[in-house]
Parts: sequence; structure tokens; C-alpha cells
Amino acid sequence: MSEILYDFGAGRSDPSTFPTEALQAAAVKVIGEQFEAITQYPGNLGHAGLRAAMAKREGEREGFTIDPDHLLLTNGSMQAVTLTAEALQENHGDTVLVEEFSYPGTLSAYRSLKFDMIGIRLDEGGMRIDHMEEELDRLQKEGRKPKFIYAISTYQNPTGFNMPKTRRQEMIELAHRHEVPIIEDNCYADVHYEGDIEPAIFALDDNPNHIYLGSLSKILAPGFRLGYVYARPPMLEKILGRRHDAGSNYLASAIAAEFYKEGIESHAGVTNPVLKNKRDLTTSGLKDQLDDLCVWSNPVGGLFIWVRMPDDVDRKVLYESAQANGVNFLPGAAFHYKNRNKPYLRLAFGHLTEEQIQDGIPILARCLREARTSNEARTFETLFDEA
Repeated sequence: MSEILYDFGAGRSDPSTFPTEALQAAAVKVIGEQFEAITQYPGNLGHAGLRAAMAKREGEREGFTIDPDHLLLTNGSMQAVTLTAEALQENHGDTVLVEEFSYPGTLSAYRSLKFDMIGIRLDEGGMRIDHMEEELDRLQKEGRKPKFIYAISTYQNPTGFNMPKTRRQEMIELAHRHEVPIIEDNCYADVHYEGDIEPAIFALDDNPNHIYLGSLSKILAPGFRLGYVYARPPMLEKILGRRHDAGSNYLASAIAAEFYKEGIESHAGVTNPVLKNKRDLTTSGLKDQLDDLCVWSNPVGGLFIWVRMPDDVDRKVLYESAQANGVNFLPGAAFHYKNRNKPYLRLAFGHLTEEQIQDGIPILARCLREARTSNEARTFETLFDEA
């Protein structure tokens, strides 16, 4: 296998903006001042300072008050995904609603837990409420009540779409009507480039059954393995009842809390302009190379661009050819809730250099053109069909 020189596969931030010196200083201070606490187990909720910092961060960004004692830290957001699902599950085969295309880690966890997933179709505004309503009504007639709705409402992975406030409110109303909790995964919210910031679903509704997930992986670094769950009682106690690991990483939490005393906004002010420029380079390269064949998202935040290609592209040939030429990407099947091989691919641009983006997109475009089985003109203008 050829060496991967242009890795559009992994969703990570720009390593050049990693705050090495500031984190080193924070680590030295924390180890010197909190060494006794580091030698103990952190407890189910986790480091109090980081919980307070995350509560402040979410409250200021989303516009609602968060009690730090209702926030529990997790070892990465995937632990948060699993804990909340386990808390709401009663039996194998329980039904849940997910986006038709969603984060592979979540889909894999739900498969392992043996949920019956129903995929809700997407458009440029995220989950389609009309399709969600159809499925909820159908399930009600069948006597099957979903355990929850899982949604990445802001800068969705893989599409990058940002759900409008009106649609978020429609989802809330629909969830209320059918008495179904919403698990909102808002792990990309700090990676914002331009335009209005839509409020989180959790901020628009005080339903005690809704659950909110966050992460430090996207704005800081995935190696910290720090995520969190915000839930109101008694849902919080239900989630804590599924925790058996003695708490999250105290040292990483303490370092992050010390670093963020200056506020997350200052760090985001460094990282987000760099990421925005990489987004622009990626979309510009796609326009130069594939404007006649493909359409793609232009996200106002997040780390991903979702590309639709013609049906006549042999996806297996494309992937193998790209790999052989040093280009990596994730195919649409990785994100489909039933692993169906749809004509899409996701490009993650965050950790690549500008030169890698500029050099890698033409190679990918050449591989895509060579993988076509016909020369027919493109027959679509949008990322998703309305059917």
C-alpha cells in the first residue's frame, strides 16, 4: 500500500495551532498544586474546575444557565454517547431515530448495543422533520416507541449542515408530542467560521429528559479524551447509574481547566480562522477540479465537507485508486446507518497543510474521473434528492 500523503479521512483540528507552551505551563502548575488530588479517584462527575469552565462556556455560547453539578465529564465524547444510550435502553432491539448519515462511532456503538436504528433523511437543514414525523407516526401505530432521537444539530458530521432554529423548534415539538427524548451531540459548536450561531436544542427547551453532549476533542485535541454530558435530574442520576469507571481523567481535566481560565474564545480565535481558510482552499479546489461532476457542502463551521458524486463512479475502484495515489478519504458507506454504499465521500480538512490540500484535491479528482463507468452528464444539482 502506498504511503498516505493527503489524509482527508481523519476529523482533527490544525496541529500548528496546538497551544504547546500554554499547556506545558498549565501542566506544571497543576502537577505542582494538585498532586494530592491526582493520586485519588476523581468521582463520577469529574474535575470540579473543568465542569465549571464547561458550564460557563456552554451557558455563554448557548444563552442558558447550566449548573456544573448537572454536568459529568467523560473519557471522550464517545463514552458520553455510550453512557446515555445505555441509560435509555431497556432491551435489545429498542428503536432509536438517527440521521441517515451520521458519525460512524455513534452508529457502531448503537449497533453493538443492538438498537434498531431508523435513519431520518437529510437535506441542507439537517434531519427532515416531515420524514421524522412520518416515521414517528408509523411507529406509534405499530406500538413501537423510540427510546430517543440522536441528532448532531450543529455542523453535522459528515455533512457540515447547520440546522436552522425553526427546524430545531419543530423537532422539539415533535419529540414532545411523541414523548421521545432528544440526545443532542453538539461537539462541533466551537468550530464556527461565519454567520449566525444557532442555539442548541437543549437551550430552546427545558424538557428534563433531553440530553446534551459536548467535547474538547475538536477545539483542543482528541488526545485529551475529554467529553461531557449535561442532563437535568432525574435523567442525570439515570446516566450516572451506568458509569462504572471511577470517573474521567483527572490530570487531563485539570490541565484543560487551567488552560481555559482565559476562556475558550481566545483559543477558538486562533484556530477557527486557520480552519476557515482550509475549508475555502478545499471548496475552491473542488470547484476547479470537479464542478461539472460533483456537488458539495460549504459548511459555516465544523471540520467536514460532504461530496456527492455521480452514480456511475465505481466506489471501490475510486477508493483503491486514491489510496494507491496517496489520498485518503472516508466513503459514504461509513456514515450510512445501514452501511449502504451511497455515492458520497467525506473530506476532513482540519489537520492537513494548505499545500497538502492544494496538491491532494487534483489527485482525488483524477482518480474519481478515472473511476467512472460512463461519460454521462451530471443529473443532480443538490446533495440530497427530495424523495
